[in-house]
Amino acid sequence: MPKAYLISTYQEVNNQDALAAYAKLAAPALIAAGGTFLARGMPSAVKESGKLQRTVLIEFESLQAALYAYESEAYQLAMKELAGNAVVRDIRIVEGT
Repeated sequence: MPKAYLISTYQEVNNQDALAAYAKLAAPALIAAGGTFLARGMPSAVKESGKLQRTVLIEFESLQAALYAYESEAYQLAMKELAGNAVVRDIRIVEGT
């Protein structure tokens, strides 16, 4: 069974305090659901049509595990910290090859 990856890119951070409150809850929730943080922060280099924006890459044992983690009660509670347009981001869950 291939691994899966949750990739999050932040186009805008409008509320740093809300993002910090989210991160405090989100990281433990995703780790508890089997996630392993592989990368997080600003890109070291941006190529082609890329944008310089905060990026987070989390590995899961399977697509089902990644979907479960995103939909879990603990992670959904963390996401409430981002209410009110605190951030604008793109989250993708991609199955590995």
